[in-house]
Formats: sequence, C-alpha cells, structure tokens
Amino acid sequence: MAYEQVEWVPLTGLGRAVAAGEITSIDEVLASGHPIKEPQIVDALLPDLEDEVLDINMVQRMTDSGRRVKFRAVVVVGNRNGYVGFGQGKDAQVGNAIQKAIADAKLNVLKVRRGCGSWECGCDLSHSIPVEVTGKAGSVKVTLKPAPQGLGLVTGDISKKVLQLAGIKDVWAFTKGQTRTTINFAKATFEALKQTNMVRIGGFE
Repeated sequence: MAYEQVEWVPLTGLGRAVAAGEITSIDEVLASGHPIKEPQIVDALLPDLEDEVLDINMVQRMTDSGRRVKFRAVVVVGNRNGYVGFGQGKDAQVGNAIQKAIADAKLNVLKVRRGCGSWECGCDLSHSIPVEVTGKAGSVKVTLKPAPQGLGLVTGDISKKVLQLAGIKDVWAFTKGQTRTTINFAKATFEALKQTNMVRIGGFE
C-alpha cells in the first residue's frame, strides 16, 4: 500500500548506519541484535516488501467526553522470499491505522528459516520449513509441519496470507483455539515462523 513519502532523517545509530551505507543488508541488522526502531531502515534494505491488511476493526471506548471510536488494523508485510513482519495500529482514521500497522510490522520484521524438512520429499529446496514449529497468541495455537513440494499451504486463509508473504510454499498447519480471531490466528502463525530461527541446521536458508 503506497503512502506519502517524506525525506528520512535517521534518529537512531542503526538508522544512521543504514542511511550512510555502512550497513547494506537486513541480515546484518537482524544479526546485530539491535531493535529496529525506524521503519525506514526496512524500507531501505527490503525495498520489495509487500503488505497485506488482514483485518480492520472498530474499537469503541467510553471517556469523560463521550464515546470515542478508533479503528484497529492488523497487517502483515513480507517479500515472499524469507522475510515477514506482523503489526497492529490504531487511529481515528482507517488509512492512518493501516499506515501505523504497516510501520509496526516493519519494526517486527524477521527472517524465516526455510528448507525441506519433509521425509516425503527430501528435495533440499527452500519451499517449506526445516522442522516442526509452534506459535501461540491468546487462545490460538498454531503448529506448522514441513510438507512435500507441491502440497501447498494446508491452513486457513489468514494463516495462508502470512505464510505466502514469508515465502513458504508448502506446509501442514494444525490449529487449536479460536482461529476466527484474526489477530491471534495471524500472530500465532507469525510466532511459529519466528521459531524457525531457533534451529541451527546445515543446508537450510
């Protein structure tokens, strides 16, 4: 989703290093352990990032001055090639809520370790995940298992969008809890993908 671009003036040391060309890859940023506090860092290093609005909800709150209405947007970003982020944003305007959610998702970008961990396949290509992983959010638990090439994404639509933007083409997904809750279903899938980074196996991206 395109929005108005303004000149970026880095506010953090990490941002200044990226703007100066001292850091040239997102992997360097993620490996440094420093939190990403400026979405423009991700814009600079992952220019091919796409975003998908998963959900927009109206949130009402009573205040002393009356009922206040805001919109909450849930967004996933990814480059369909191993990088994905999940974010949320609230604002009185839908467009602003989406922009905030996109910025939040960029601040939470992670690298997904891909591979072929399926005993049915063994092709050594990066079309699935290397091992079984599980993520939780609220009452929702999502378990992702490696799948053979060509199977596709065996899961619900919300989870499928997260996996597609992460660059996962084949996976078995098993869920527990209220998967109709978009935020938790998406976040649990994202948390499961985060767990792929906990494995250190040769031959996987």
